Amino acid sequence: MVERSGGTPWFVRWRSLVRIGAVLGPLLTCGLLAVFRDTVAAAVVVLVLVLWVVAAAATGDRAAGVLAALSGGAGFDFFLTEPYHRFTISASEDIETTVLLVVIGLAVSEIALWGHRRQADAERRSGYLDGVLGAARAVAEGDLPTAGLTDVVARQIADVLGADECRFVEGAVHDARVALLDQDGVLTRSGRSVDVGRVGLPTDEYVAVPVHRGERVVGHFLLTATTRHRYPTQEQLRVAVLLADQVAAALPAS
Repeated sequence: MVERSGGTPWFVRWRSLVRIGAVLGPLLTCGLLAVFRDTVAAAVVVLVLVLWVVAAAATGDRAAGVLAALSGGAGFDFFLTEPYHRFTISASEDIETTVLLVVIGLAVSEIALWGHRRQADAERRSGYLDGVLGAARAVAEGDLPTAGLTDVVARQIADVLGADECRFVEGAVHDARVALLDQDGVLTRSGRSVDVGRVGLPTDEYVAVPVHRGERVVGHFLLTATTRHRYPTQEQLRVAVLLADQVAAALPAS
């Protein structure tokens, strides 16, 4: 459960603080450097301000990176270009420097965000692999009873797909209203495929992830995602199928 203070989620408060810092940090830095404006080169100022942009963008919040870039440009104009303490620039060189600062800041922000996303993707894939290997290990070692194993895998599937709830049910799916996730990671509902990347998981009905033993369905994981729309990738859907299949070997033969 997300921690709350006064009804505000912690991540909302954190994001607000990051954005406030992204605005104030460059402005205060420019104000401090204004004391040494006669001895500090413009290139040094630009490099210092770009560091603020990198720091803001490294949080993964694009808005914070953009705000830091714009704040740096405004602070440079106000504190470090003539006429001072006015948002007016008289020298063409200062105009070029200010524009370059903003452009570089925005570009660096996008690069930092790209790196942040790639790192997040790598960590997510590592988490998926750990989940599948953990389920396979539990099946091979036989340390968990069947009910315990299905509970563990159900939590992993819910985590991978962002579902609100997931539970194991023995046997095949007999309700035609339930959407089915096939072995290829394709979701079908009433016999028609669903573009999960565009419309998300169904919020008004269950989604079933069948567990196959050969050609026979021996059970299924039933999940719901009703609180908000979830848009799992094809990779996430296939991982959910792979997780479900780990349970087949642990189920009693019938």
